[in-house]
Amino acid sequence: MEATHFTNTAFPDLLEVRDVNQTYDRGKTWTIKDFNLLIEDDKKGLGQFIVILGKSGCGKSTVLKYIAGLQKPTSGQILINEKPFHGNIPMVFQKYSSIPWLTVLENVLLPLKIQGQYNKEHKAKALEMLKAVGLLEHKDKYAQDTVLSGGQLQRVAIARCLVADPKVLLMDEPFGALDIYTRFKMQLMLCRLWMTVNSIIIFVTHDIPEAVFLADKIYIMDSNPGRIIKAFNIDLPYERDRDTKRTKRYVELVNEVEDTMFELLGIQTKG
Repeated sequence: MEATHFTNTAFPDLLEVRDVNQTYDRGKTWTIKDFNLLIEDDKKGLGQFIVILGKSGCGKSTVLKYIAGLQKPTSGQILINEKPFHGNIPMVFQKYSSIPWLTVLENVLLPLKIQGQYNKEHKAKALEMLKAVGLLEHKDKYAQDTVLSGGQLQRVAIARCLVADPKVLLMDEPFGALDIYTRFKMQLMLCRLWMTVNSIIIFVTHDIPEAVFLADKIYIMDSNPGRIIKAFNIDLPYERDRDTKRTKRYVELVNEVEDTMFELLGIQTKG
């Protein structure tokens, strides 16, 4: 399949990954080739929820690292608001990333302290964020897996990333290690938070039902080399809950995305 081409419209550009390529052997092979992603403000400031799907090894996490500023591609650019970007963007990883010798509150305050923005107002903001993710009563506990559950530790990471009002939040399979019930609770929480912060969220997952439930748009990556080869607009209601997963349109979208993924993997679904 050929790479997807993005058409730049009259809407303002929020984030663009432009003509990104990655080689580790001076061009003999390319792990990522002609990768492009364009996110425009077609929702007039309401934010965007972008999900990237693809088989293992296609480069999904690597793309997030480019955007986060954790890795540089061989060539290409990352632009935010149409300007080259070389800073750091917060990212929630699959593995728990809280600092275990700090309390929950201290973990959430960490980005503000690093930026030299810590005062009483910022502490109040951190407490409000902990309330939003359901961890206020745990604020003085240490952020350790012997003290908090996996879902709680991921809530700490999400609160820490959102406390500084980022324009972009990256999430690399953040719910992958959670059980099915905790995972759905986290999906609902993330939907609720996203509607209040209006950020761009770029979310990587292997879970197709999760992708359809969360996303505005889904982009599917192929491998060898990694590139986007299919886009889906998810025309579900803006506010989503458990009943969303029971609607006819939700089921149709899951099947459409699944069919594309099976085709990509060479899996026969009939006969």
